[in-house]
Amino acid sequence: MALIAIWKSNPEAVLSMTIQQIVATAGDGKLNASECSDELRAFLSQIESEKLGSYAEHCLTHSFEKSGMVLQDVVNELGRRLDYLVENGRYQGTSNTVGYDGLWKSPDGHNLLVEVKTTDAYRLSLDTIAVYREKLREQRQLDEPSSMLIVVGREDTGELEAQVRGSRHAWDMRLISVESLVHLVNLKETTEEPLTGSKIRSVLIPREYTRLDALIDIIFTAAKDVEGVVEEEKQSKQTEDEGSGWEFTDRGLLDSKRSDVIWAFASLKDVSLLKRSRALYWSSDHTIRVGCTVSKRYSSGVGSTGYWYAYHPRWDDFLGAGKSGYLILGCMDLSSAFAIPLEVIRLRRNELNLTPLPDGKSYWHLKIIEQESGYALQMPKTGKHLPLGEYAFNLNR
Repeated sequence: MALIAIWKSNPEAVLSMTIQQIVATAGDGKLNASECSDELRAFLSQIESEKLGSYAEHCLTHSFEKSGMVLQDVVNELGRRLDYLVENGRYQGTSNTVGYDGLWKSPDGHNLLVEVKTTDAYRLSLDTIAVYREKLREQRQLDEPSSMLIVVGREDTGELEAQVRGSRHAWDMRLISVESLVHLVNLKETTEEPLTGSKIRSVLIPREYTRLDALIDIIFTAAKDVEGVVEEEKQSKQTEDEGSGWEFTDRGLLDSKRSDVIWAFASLKDVSLLKRSRALYWSSDHTIRVGCTVSKRYSSGVGSTGYWYAYHPRWDDFLGAGKSGYLILGCMDLSSAFAIPLEVIRLRRNELNLTPLPDGKSYWHLKIIEQESGYALQMPKTGKHLPLGEYAFNLNR
């Protein structure tokens, strides 16, 4: 049975395999054959980024046939998780083709020619990489501005760093370890603001850091975004009419519940959902998009029991850019969640309260209330609450 068929029918079995075993299951098991390569890349596009990191580590710590080629595919998929539009290169160059490992086209406009190396034991021809870049420019496959990025399998790269610094390519080329690339992906997936993703991608662009302002700006933006995540969790319960002060739920518990909700919804839709940011997910082809937020149950008196959420305009934009979008509301103490189609949310949006923030931004304030007929999304401006029964799905694995 082919890899993708096994993955769809029994994903746990595939995830228990090593990446070496997975390659052997793909197509005819020969990575330089198109069927095997296509299946492997399709599989990598559907798994969590954390698993990509473990596969990369296996490629670097276990020597097996074609491990370098597998690492190349894993690194290119990591590029996609940073929101680059990635074109996979050939595993081996030929006399008639440019032998690049990957072309990463950034939504910010800067493009990367990527070279993946498992080790720096052998001296690398920087001129060869530069020639590849020039040929791709001539063929209009690589737009300007562009630079070269060498992704190396080990952190001890002193000799290769010195080679780059002492070459004429010092201002067009940068190095990063696979481990650090994985860290960048993990950082992006814990944040929310699109600007943070742009700042993270800028780390991969050659820059002169005699003046450190630009580097500090990157660190500050990422830190501020992570801090904002905590603040949003505080704002998930508005206390205008409750007067009871803030109540908090451990962030680890919220993330665990969100993971269960996403898994159940993905199973229901028979699709793999990838984490784009802390609360936003999409399918590998970006057509199905989900925003998932979780609340504990609040109760401050008779008739006031409910679950409180924030729905941000940037989430609305993200969901609307796909073919189908859903806002999923999870409840910490329930074994079910509610997946509301975007078109339903947009139709009733004017009936919701809009809460301003100190920085000038705002978000729609959502509350699930419990009625005799079941759970409903409160519409405070009209009182015509939205019954949620038809949008409920079970979380049981």
